Amino acid sequence: MSAKAISEQTGKKFLYNNNTLAALQNRFRYVNVTPATDLNRLAQEHPWLLTERLVVKPDQLIKRRGKLGLVGINLDLQGVKEWLKGHLMKEITVGRAKGVLKNFLIEPFVPHTQDEEFYVCIYATREADHVLFYHEGGVEVGDVDAKAQRLAVAVDDKLSDAQVKEQLLTHVPDDKKDVLASFIVGLFNLYEDLYFTYLEINPLVVTKDGVYVLDLAGKIDATADFICKAKWGDVEFPPPFGREAYPEEAYIADLDAKSGASLKLTLLNPQGRIWTMVAGGGASVVYSDTICDLGGVDELANYGEYSGAPSEQQTYDYAKTILSLMTREKHPEGKVLIIGGSIANFTNVAATFKGIVRAIKDYQGPLKEHEVSIFVRRGGPNYQEGLRVMGEVGKTTGIPIHVFGTETHMTAIVGMALGHRPIPNLPPVAVHTANFLLNANNSPMTPASSRTASFSEPKTANDVTPPKNSKAGLPPAKATTLFSSHTKAIVWGMQTRAVQGMLDFDYVCSRDQPSVAAIVYPFTGDHKQKFYWGHKEILVPVYKNMADAMKKHPEVDVMISFASLRSAYDSTLEAMQYPQVHTIAIIAEGIPEAQTRKLIKIADEKGVTIIGPATVGGIKPGCFKIGNTGGMLDNILASKLYRPGSVAYVSRSGGMSNELNNIISRSTDGVYEGVAIGGDRYPGTTFMDHVLRYQDTPGIKMIVVLGEIGGTDEYKICQGIKDEVITKPVVCWCIGTCATMFASEVQFGHAGACAHQASETAVAKNQALRDAGAYVPKSFDELGDVIKRVYDDLVAKGTIVPAQEVPPPTVPMDYSWARELGLIRKPASFMTSICDERGQELIYAGMAITEVFKEEMGLGGVLGLLWFQRRLPRYACQFIEMCLMVTADHGPAVSGAHNTIVCARAGKDLISSLTSGLLTIGDRFGGALDAAAKQFSKAFDSGMLPMEFVNKMKKDGKLIMGIGHRVKSINNPDMRVQILKDFVKQHFPSTQLLDYALEVEKITTSKKPNLILNVDGFIGVSFVDLLRTCGGFTRDEADEFVEIGALNGIFVLGRSMGFIGHYLDQKRLKQGLYRHPWDDISYVLPEHMSM
Repeated sequence: MSAKAISEQTGKKFLYNNNTLAALQNRFRYVNVTPATDLNRLAQEHPWLLTERLVVKPDQLIKRRGKLGLVGINLDLQGVKEWLKGHLMKEITVGRAKGVLKNFLIEPFVPHTQDEEFYVCIYATREADHVLFYHEGGVEVGDVDAKAQRLAVAVDDKLSDAQVKEQLLTHVPDDKKDVLASFIVGLFNLYEDLYFTYLEINPLVVTKDGVYVLDLAGKIDATADFICKAKWGDVEFPPPFGREAYPEEAYIADLDAKSGASLKLTLLNPQGRIWTMVAGGGASVVYSDTICDLGGVDELANYGEYSGAPSEQQTYDYAKTILSLMTREKHPEGKVLIIGGSIANFTNVAATFKGIVRAIKDYQGPLKEHEVSIFVRRGGPNYQEGLRVMGEVGKTTGIPIHVFGTETHMTAIVGMALGHRPIPNLPPVAVHTANFLLNANNSPMTPASSRTASFSEPKTANDVTPPKNSKAGLPPAKATTLFSSHTKAIVWGMQTRAVQGMLDFDYVCSRDQPSVAAIVYPFTGDHKQKFYWGHKEILVPVYKNMADAMKKHPEVDVMISFASLRSAYDSTLEAMQYPQVHTIAIIAEGIPEAQTRKLIKIADEKGVTIIGPATVGGIKPGCFKIGNTGGMLDNILASKLYRPGSVAYVSRSGGMSNELNNIISRSTDGVYEGVAIGGDRYPGTTFMDHVLRYQDTPGIKMIVVLGEIGGTDEYKICQGIKDEVITKPVVCWCIGTCATMFASEVQFGHAGACAHQASETAVAKNQALRDAGAYVPKSFDELGDVIKRVYDDLVAKGTIVPAQEVPPPTVPMDYSWARELGLIRKPASFMTSICDERGQELIYAGMAITEVFKEEMGLGGVLGLLWFQRRLPRYACQFIEMCLMVTADHGPAVSGAHNTIVCARAGKDLISSLTSGLLTIGDRFGGALDAAAKQFSKAFDSGMLPMEFVNKMKKDGKLIMGIGHRVKSINNPDMRVQILKDFVKQHFPSTQLLDYALEVEKITTSKKPNLILNVDGFIGVSFVDLLRTCGGFTRDEADEFVEIGALNGIFVLGRSMGFIGHYLDQKRLKQGLYRHPWDDISYVLPEHMSM
């Protein structure tokens, strides 16, 4: 949602923190009172309360508080406390909303007279911001809409003092005009700067001292957070009065904020028995409508939606939240969960259903205890697999789960769930995604046209209706035909899946050439990107700059923008600089309304058609499709979108547009064109814009409009039908009829789906359309029947002559999608068993990274997971960390450190210098851990006595690895070894091999004092004891880790820290190129010459 109501406290903070409102007097002093407030401490914390007369009132988005007796005026502190005792935590009813008063605002009282009160309001519409002013204010202001002075400020225009005085202040005394005009202009600038969408002050008091704001109500565009965060600070959006703010709602809102997907949850009645988990903003409204139409409004527990391809983990988190809520209180009739949705355009249904299935398995006990029945209906990419796993979990858990696909009307499951229609026993659906896509003819050629054009459709030379000539002085007219079989587009953003979908659609529609001419992606250099055209690979150019793309592709007239909400505005502005661009589709959701309105204004001036924002796009069967519209090829073919029909539609919702494709293809000869204008409050084009295009397009014989609650666009269609501007049959239904049945305001999934007055409700609009002569069903359930009835009538009259069907061409399936569907298998190039980064969080050897930190496993614990695939005992983890610490460095003179230093001083980078040092590690330096472990283990395991082992090694002429030190001796022991020895002896269950090695040391040091068990040898033999006795490994596993070199890894990892230290040290000391001194080199002749 974009426009969100803020508390009076927040709104006044915005005003008083702004320095442009010079006349504003009562700089904000306030006290916020909640049930947790200690009223007896108020004076200590806010001493001004003792010296001022006060006003107290609830701050909970309650309208007309004065008339409801909810404002305490001109009180002292004791009077405020008495007033609060009578109101705090009191339940009241406002309209149909019942709620508890729990948040209050105390402010200084402003003495004034009635004639010093005024009313001012600023609000946004599509074309302008409107300033309302009335020379009287306060509780009895009355119907300001009818009597206030109005001034419309066109989008991107400025407001002046002169305009305000001339058009708004005609009834204001002359001595107050200057200060009021200055204040209103400053207020308007603040309104724009802080992205308000609504700002009302009543009363606004003007005395000889200046301006005072007494009561304020406001809404801001929450999507502008990325622009206004520094100015807003942290803003809390209170729920509408009568609805509690639940922590689960906040949790889902937080998930939504962190996700590129859309996740929404509103709790209506947590004790209700009907729960929903619906995919798609439009579909979620339709399901709520149907539940309410069938009498379930009092039992509807929640409203919510998930859409935009959430991950399996995100869907799991969303689903478990709902399952947790619905299994807290039992209902005597049991409960139902409706997992519904339209036909997805790009969301992988199986992937999202896996998250839901996980949640169902986790909650299977409570679900059965609460007698929950689940009804599922979904379509879209890989939906068959999703329905299969959903059906399987029902069988394995014993939970009644009824599963339906696209063969079932979208909302039919609601009637089944509520007992209004029988639950059919459907056999498993045989059709599979793959059945549509496998190429049977092996032809490399572009397929021939799969269907003749509609017999009633006139032929034109290029299939494009040019724009009507605009009159002199007026902006250029927009084209009637947006897309043809020759349309070429530039795609902004590296959306390879969407582009491939467009190319597959082009191929199956028998286009001569791909519709995507180029991609613009500012984050890489110019290059080529591979895509498929049928079974062949082709290259599509990618440009860093839009200017280069436009210059090299003058045939392009459409831009499809996948830019993010932050960059969509700038990239769209840039695209409109090029006269060749006639149509722009903006996919991003969450673009601030002020930016969208500026884009609309510029587009109208330039004759550019904008589809979106917050849309999936549109489709013209047989010609062109925008991005992911229509879903994958299986749905394109199932809904016959590869060739034109006779029915055109316009919808707000992208998901519902795909549902309309399905409904229209089953009820008529198919879709001629369909557009989803987007769910925002101000879409780039309106319903009427497209209905008028369809009226002027000969091939279109009937029009379908799926409207929605909020806005008044549908009334223009009513007027068009009455004025006979629209003469083709119009079938229309506005979703959101349930809103009038809810006690408090509910913001639906689309930003624009909210009625601000009675005329904007879906019920009022449906009735107006019916009265105007449109074909309006009784509910969404009947939409397909009405469409079929109108179509059949047109066929009977001969207006539509259905064309002959030809089997559609086929496109080879992508390898990745075939694998996703389980149709093929391929041996993996790599296998790994230690780490998995594919899910919501990183997994180390089966342990989530959050658990690693929660358990405080440390570096030793992580090494245990990644190297040994075990969760090692705490003492083992500590020993590993001690080994890393004692092997971290041994000075600059050793070969590895020396090499690192030489490389660093030669100007090499960190990686090169580190590698140079690591390459010296071997049996002679650092690599003795493995060798020592192997030699001592072999001797000990064979039963050889320590003396026998020493004698044998001497006889064989071999060094005992891990024995001997250049500096340290029995008389000058290595403290590193002593520290490790003390720890091992104290914590290890057994030290048999270490004891054996220490016996060997006694023998070797008796011959020479420096032949001690060195740190490499000690770590090697101690690690063998650890692996063999910690209880985590079999003997074979322990021996295998030694054999494959795991112990040397300890030295490599530890010493890398030291090498990096030496590298940084040399860089910090700015040491120059190293040259070895001559006097440290013996220069000798070859032996044969010296003799």
